[in-house]
Amino acid sequence: MDFALALDHVQIAMPMGGEAQARAFYGALLGLAELPKPADMTARGGCWFALGDRQLHLGVEGDFRPARKAHVALATDALDALRARVEAHGHPTKDDSPVEGRYRFFTEDPFGNRIEFMDRTPRT
Repeated sequence: MDFALALDHVQIAMPMGGEAQARAFYGALLGLAELPKPADMTARGGCWFALGDRQLHLGVEGDFRPARKAHVALATDALDALRARVEAHGHPTKDDSPVEGRYRFFTEDPFGNRIEFMDRTPRT
């Protein structure tokens, strides 16, 4: 049976009260546009951001523990410039081997969640 599934959004966790830090990192630093949450969900806390035609949700988790292995991977056509910006804002980065010619690096968001950034297309 073919359900024709597609990715709608990804959610990662953050601690209670971390919305300002999330907006500073995902909004101001990475340039993601914040999306309004449905009215019945705003009391839960967290933030939603646009990722092209998909979404990245940050949800509050009472017993928050950062994701050190599980992660989201965000692709860009300006990986080197993004890396310089991330490092200039105090977030250390770590290289990893390219995947099918696509260079990549890891960093952590303000909550310690692992985030991967990679080239959108292979380098020649």
